[in-house]
Amino acid sequence: MRFLALEQDVAGVTAEQMRPWLQAEARAVWALQQADTLREIWFARPDRRAVLLLECPDEAAARAALGTLPLVREQCIRFELLALDPYDGLARIFTPA
Repeated sequence: MRFLALEQDVAGVTAEQMRPWLQAEARAVWALQQADTLREIWFARPDRRAVLLLECPDEAAARAALGTLPLVREQCIRFELLALDPYDGLARIFTPA
């Protein structure tokens, strides 16, 4: 199952407070990619919030994967998690109107 994780700020946390965790965060992201859990990662414009595409058996596993990230663990950021279903709208092309 695929999940889209959208980074959200935690009120009162500054970039300076996150700085000590950034290298460990990059390592954790790499580990999730190597485990085939993290399929894609981007920064959304204009504020560079992380957007992650995860592949996990269920929502609990996706939340657990996000929980391995140091910035999440240290409560510097959190994620909105959206479960994704395949788009089935193209089937309309093949059904009579």
